[in-house]
Amino acid sequence: MPRHSPSLDRATPDRIARTALRLVDEAGPEALTFRALAARLGISLASLQRRCTDLAGLLDLCTDHLAARLPDIGPGTDWSTATEARFTALYRLLSAHPGLLTLRGARPWLGPNLLARLVEPQLADSLAAGMTPEEAITAYRRIYLLTLGSASFVDHRDPRGTRALARTALASLDPEDHPVLTGNMAAILPALTDHEVYYGALRQLILAADPARTATDAGPP
Repeated sequence: MPRHSPSLDRATPDRIARTALRLVDEAGPEALTFRALAARLGISLASLQRRCTDLAGLLDLCTDHLAARLPDIGPGTDWSTATEARFTALYRLLSAHPGLLTLRGARPWLGPNLLARLVEPQLADSLAAGMTPEEAITAYRRIYLLTLGSASFVDHRDPRGTRALARTALASLDPEDHPVLTGNMAAILPALTDHEVYYGALRQLILAADPARTATDAGPP
């Protein structure tokens, strides 16, 4: 009979993900090492590696932990409302953890919770609303990439710091070479951390892809 391991009991996937996210949020992406995480969990390095063998596995665990918080959209919800609710929730989750986005880089987000709570229902709703499979995946990719880029472009947890860094960079430019950038800082800086920039773009993409609007614009056969 295998020996019971209290260390493995403490290293549940949920606890590992929560602790790893807290470590990244508090100390930055460079702080997330297996040794530091094992110390925070109070377990051995070997026990942690048995749960997730490498950094890629750990990041998958963290992202899927977050994806479990995505909302369930009730049946019968119209396409545009359901789409906005799903991607707004994703944007807020990602914006809250910029260090995780930095670590993941270009790695695909394909965990079971993300697939079950975002990708599959969004594509299914698009097909049910009248899109072709090609239209459905194109609309999904456009909105997903907007969401991912908008969340990762700046640290939305520290808007003042983000604007201060940008102000310093713009102030160092030669006004003769960059008259637009140096002459419009009052308009440029707030837009860097304005969530409405994302929400407005999201609504525009949804409006452009909405099957109900497309059918209305086409008119009677």
